[in-house]
Amino acid sequence: MNVSLKNFGFKHKSGILMPISSLPSDYGIGSFGKEAYRFVDFLCDTKTKCWQVLPMNPTSYGDSPYQSPASVAGNPYFIDLDVLFEKGLLTKDDLKESKRNTKRVDYGDLFVNRYPVLRKAYAEFLKKNGKGRPDFKSFIKKNVSWLPDYSLFMALKVHYNYSSWTSWSDEHKNVNKARLCKNEFSKEIGFWSWVQYEFYVEWQALLKYAHSKGIVIIGDMPIYVAHDSMDVWQSPEQFLLDESFNPTVVAGCPPDAFSDDGQLWGNPIYNWELMELDGFSWWIKRVGYAFKLYDILRIDHFRGFAGYYNIPYGDTTAKGGKWDSAPGIKLFRTLNSKFKEAKIIAEDLGFITPDVRELLTDTGFPGMKMLQFAFFDEDNEYLPRMYKSSNCVVYPGSHDSDCIKSWLKTLDPIAKRRFSKECPRNKEQSRTYDLIELALASRANLAVVQMQDYLELTNSEGRMNTPSVADGNWNWRLSKRYRTKALTEKIEALAKRTKRATK
Repeated sequence: MNVSLKNFGFKHKSGILMPISSLPSDYGIGSFGKEAYRFVDFLCDTKTKCWQVLPMNPTSYGDSPYQSPASVAGNPYFIDLDVLFEKGLLTKDDLKESKRNTKRVDYGDLFVNRYPVLRKAYAEFLKKNGKGRPDFKSFIKKNVSWLPDYSLFMALKVHYNYSSWTSWSDEHKNVNKARLCKNEFSKEIGFWSWVQYEFYVEWQALLKYAHSKGIVIIGDMPIYVAHDSMDVWQSPEQFLLDESFNPTVVAGCPPDAFSDDGQLWGNPIYNWELMELDGFSWWIKRVGYAFKLYDILRIDHFRGFAGYYNIPYGDTTAKGGKWDSAPGIKLFRTLNSKFKEAKIIAEDLGFITPDVRELLTDTGFPGMKMLQFAFFDEDNEYLPRMYKSSNCVVYPGSHDSDCIKSWLKTLDPIAKRRFSKECPRNKEQSRTYDLIELALASRANLAVVQMQDYLELTNSEGRMNTPSVADGNWNWRLSKRYRTKALTEKIEALAKRTKRATK
């Protein structure tokens, strides 16, 4: 396999990590509306090649896009209300009532108030004979492998007041029996199908605009899916479950320097033996749909494809877990045979063992280099001078890490001295920008910077997620005033100085 960044259609470029949910908006959360198009223009003006987003799946309890009720569905909150108004599906009064001038995303408020607005838009869609539209019919036909079951799953979720599917009655808990009842929920099924259609149409329009400007979109695919999800309900045989459909083991990370108890994610573990026997059909469908949405796919927790840490279901910490082997290169050879032009970035951070390094080499995927991990020992592999190849992606920080400005204050004296030694000081800019420049000046073919770090925000202002902390995550929002001449010129100058600027 040969999937290096050199084959991605660009070389030595930069990107910005900016979640859709964090885009400016009058309605409480970012969307595919005008501010998304303005951000594409901002990328062009700063000579940036790539826009990396976080998973665009629906969120549920905990608000994490990495714990979604459907791995291939789109987040309904990203549907733009102004676009619905322009289509004649909402009124000005609807928009006025939906205004939210919150500094943070309030998911609870969105859950209560956004769906009634979307339902009103769907009612207008039906009045305009929307179900008869050729593109609507085509969308449903092309997504028959997941859309009917997803729409039924969500209809049943509403019916059971959003309780976990394992608590439903036997006729609905079993997907084959539930399909026999679909006519009973046809109206609700229609709504959820339209939501996914509208999400897809709006995203494709934005994607087309980005491509017209030469911008490449990097998507993010979590390795695991939530237990309370359409994925597990639809295909329970693909996961390690007991007779009551509860997991026998769940995913997580072992104890480390950051957490004495480890991390207990709670996701069900794949039935890798069965998946291999049926030719990894579940993964082929999932990855295939992802490449309808993105140009490049970042796969989260890549190490889990070489070996995964599993914890007995019911444990309260991750201490009692153990490591097991996964299919590794067999899976990616299968995917490569189906998607020969697939462009993939491997998130190979965390507890990395020889089998993970071997899998990365065998696939040819570019791995990740995290600069915030680089200054805690001599000759650390994440230091730019240690990169053996340009086939990698360097990040000063990520959505799971401190904002650089706050991170700098946490360094112990030894790490601080090493940082001063390894990161050249430019008296004309801050140390935050010095670290960013260290990334962009590296040999890595792609350097991706969080928008929060270009804005030099602190954790209290801009941190996206704190692992192992349940509350207060995923709610950062970008101010409409971000796009200043000074910031644009600053990022552009840095891209030019490090020879990463687009033409």
